[in-house]
Amino acid sequence: MGAGAGDLVSWLQSLLFVNVVQPMLFHIGMMDVEDDTYDALYWVIVGVLEVGLMYALLRPLEALAPVEKWRDRKGVGIDALYTWITRLGVLNLLFFFTMQPFFDRAQSALRLMGVKSVDLDNLWPGVTTQPLVAFAIYLVVLDFCGYWYHRLSHRYGIWWELHAVHHSQRKMSLWCDNRNHLLDVLGQSCMFAAVALVIGVPPAQFVVLVALTNFVQNVQHANIRLHFGWLGERLVVSPRFHRRHHAIGYGHEGTTYGCNFGVLFPWWDMMFGSASFNREIEPTGIRDQLEGVCYGEGFWAQQGYAFARIARRLRTLARAGAAAQAAQTTEAAARDDATVS
Repeated sequence: MGAGAGDLVSWLQSLLFVNVVQPMLFHIGMMDVEDDTYDALYWVIVGVLEVGLMYALLRPLEALAPVEKWRDRKGVGIDALYTWITRLGVLNLLFFFTMQPFFDRAQSALRLMGVKSVDLDNLWPGVTTQPLVAFAIYLVVLDFCGYWYHRLSHRYGIWWELHAVHHSQRKMSLWCDNRNHLLDVLGQSCMFAAVALVIGVPPAQFVVLVALTNFVQNVQHANIRLHFGWLGERLVVSPRFHRRHHAIGYGHEGTTYGCNFGVLFPWWDMMFGSASFNREIEPTGIRDQLEGVCYGEGFWAQQGYAFARIARRLRTLARAGAAAQAAQTTEAAARDDATVS
């Protein structure tokens, strides 16, 4: 975050805390969390500014050059609610600073054992110690981990049922990236914070990493007829590249387990054989939605239906396991009878 933007956020943070938040904490007798609340307020302000910026830039583009024209925007509004829940940054903040004491103790224990901690920005003193270079390294490492987190969420059935909340939106818009099951959000936040702590990301840069990653993903999901050209499509994930990931019958299923899992960069898809550079404009969603399967219209329905689908999968697995066990028992009994005879 530039110095000017950082100063603006800090000014707003102090203004709101002194005039609104601190008096409220005093009134309800919660001054013991004053410091933590002050830190959290920074993230909340960044989130509000980010949501305002993405709406101001992306919503006009969706109106001017949409990929799809809808009769109405029914079903899109719920994604705005998801946006406000996730973009305020509270979850990322919670995990980053809650895990910090545990990580510090682990580092101390490892140092006593003679094991050096990971310090990526000192890989090449004088070069990687430059703030922009260090930031780029952090971004690439976190994106690599994000690629595998995303790809694995399509690989395992129970995990997929959580991630399916995201894919069940058939009207992709600038809000769509934030439509996720809360457990999936918790998992992603925990992973992102843990990796950031392990590779030594400073708190100030962590704020920028989260904000930048969030905004780029909003662009990817926007209903904008936009591509970056042959080279650009291979440097940064574009709306067209990511739309292929959401395409019915390919994005999730694909030839194996889907395609185009990259969060910011398509490099990992290209490297691990999951890239699909396709120019067709395809309908998005999940195949069984065409057969009438409902993933929920409202926030709580979408959250609850995911648990129902997981329970159904677990029952199916249990029945399959019981059937396999019964078949093994029957086969063993038959072998015993044959031996006796």
